[in-house]
Amino acid sequence: MITAVHTLIYSDDAPATRAFLRDVLQWPYVSDEVPEGDPEWLIFRTGPSEVGVHPTSAKDSSFRAERHHSITLMCDDLDGTMADLASRGAEFATEPVDESFGRIVFMKVPGADDILLYEPRHAVAYSLEG
Repeated sequence: MITAVHTLIYSDDAPATRAFLRDVLQWPYVSDEVPEGDPEWLIFRTGPSEVGVHPTSAKDSSFRAERHHSITLMCDDLDGTMADLASRGAEFATEPVDESFGRIVFMKVPGADDILLYEPRHAVAYSLEG
């Protein structure tokens, strides 16, 4: 039986990325056995999750995307969440934008790619009983 989803972020500066997740996002974590030469190896609890599958192309438009995986964080109030995160040092790569699926913003992550943060307009699955 599958018990969870383990998401990976590959970072050019793993300690800075881990510090961002720990200090800015304030995700709870456990320390795992530290690999040789790595100062701190943390595994974070990310909370409820869901998986969506998006097409790489759309029949009625010129939209195309390469096959890939993406990390997206959801919130109930984008403006309030942005203000809270900014008070702890978060920086944003874009201004908030209205999309068909919700209000979005890209958040900078030290040493790694930006992460999409959004307030969904669609039904969510993360609160379904298991």
